Amino acid sequence: MTKRLANRVLGALQWVRVLFYEALSTGHSEGNARKTQPVLILGDGLIQFEKGVTFGYFPSPFFLAGYIHLEARSGSSLISIGEGTQINNNFVAVAEHTSITIGKRCLVGTNVEILDSDFHGIRVNQRDTSDPRAAKPVMIGSDVLIGSNVKIMKGVVIGSGSVIANSAVVVGAVPPGVVAGGNPARVLRTIEG
Repeated sequence: MTKRLANRVLGALQWVRVLFYEALSTGHSEGNARKTQPVLILGDGLIQFEKGVTFGYFPSPFFLAGYIHLEARSGSSLISIGEGTQINNNFVAVAEHTSITIGKRCLVGTNVEILDSDFHGIRVNQRDTSDPRAAKPVMIGSDVLIGSNVKIMKGVVIGSGSVIANSAVVVGAVPPGVVAGGNPARVLRTIEG
């Protein structure tokens, strides 16, 4: 099979997957995004896309095996993605009680997860309950680069122009214009000019 024919077959298969996940989506979204990988939109809240947002990338890992999960779970929750932001395969964002805001022109790697909540209590008798007072919004500035396999937890603020290194677990604030990495993530250096 020629490369051209293989690409056409792959494109047709992925188009069917994108349509299937659109049919499964029950959430509310505003704006249009380019979907190269299937995107599942769920929840009672709102998911907003500014112009030029793209989801999925070929030939990155998980292109055919995964999907993108966007969930604004409660009626008051919001996920907002800024203009020109590019999000790679297998991205997950769940705003259970508050909001997740991603700025303009961000680049997001594969397998990134962003959460605004713990989703349950710690005590045994609280593990089936999520306390809205414990949730905290996540804010990611513009021009941020987030490497693959990064986890961004509730209450995190990442300053514009920063880089989050692969596999970092971000639990606290990251200032603008720095490289941060590790578990838990910490500032590794400043980005010069």
